[in-house]
Amino acid sequence: MITSREGGRPVKPAVEAASEDMRAVLDTADCLYDEAQVRAAYDALGQQISAVYAALDPLVLLVMTGGFVAGAEVLRRLRFPLQLDYLHATRYRDRTQGADVVWKHRPEKALRGRHVLVIDDILDEGGTLADVRRSLAHEQPASLRIAVLADKQHDRRVAGAHAEFVGLKLPDRYVFGCGMDYKGYWRQLPAIYAVKGL
Repeated sequence: MITSREGGRPVKPAVEAASEDMRAVLDTADCLYDEAQVRAAYDALGQQISAVYAALDPLVLLVMTGGFVAGAEVLRRLRFPLQLDYLHATRYRDRTQGADVVWKHRPEKALRGRHVLVIDDILDEGGTLADVRRSLAHEQPASLRIAVLADKQHDRRVAGAHAEFVGLKLPDRYVFGCGMDYKGYWRQLPAIYAVKGL
């Protein structure tokens, strides 16, 4: 729909223009892992996590927002008793560059003495997950591990940032899909893509 004219040319509403821009990003992106490969990675994560936690009555924490997608897929593959909560700590806030970690929501369930598993979509530079690990460790869980669908390979990793469970390794490119976003879009895609030129 055209709402106004600028210099005699039709001007699209901002939402419509953003939607077209996002479609162009997807249309030109490189598919790094297709849906079947991602499913296989989730299956492997489910098996690895089950081998450790099946008898531990763990507390699973999903990291919002991207960890919601990865976490939902992993949780479907876990056939043992567990409790679920979430946290929201972010550096990106729909931007392509990170900043200081901001905590928007901390887990409501008590962590002390619990076996805690944190699930997120990606381990990149690791600032957010390192801060999450430090913060949660202060609550004295019996154990604390992190699982991520994807681990981006580069030399900019924050000291001490790591994940005990990793589904896929990614090249050092700007990626989206499977919980990861490009400017707030495309988290819902079942495959992992890299932005052309980034």
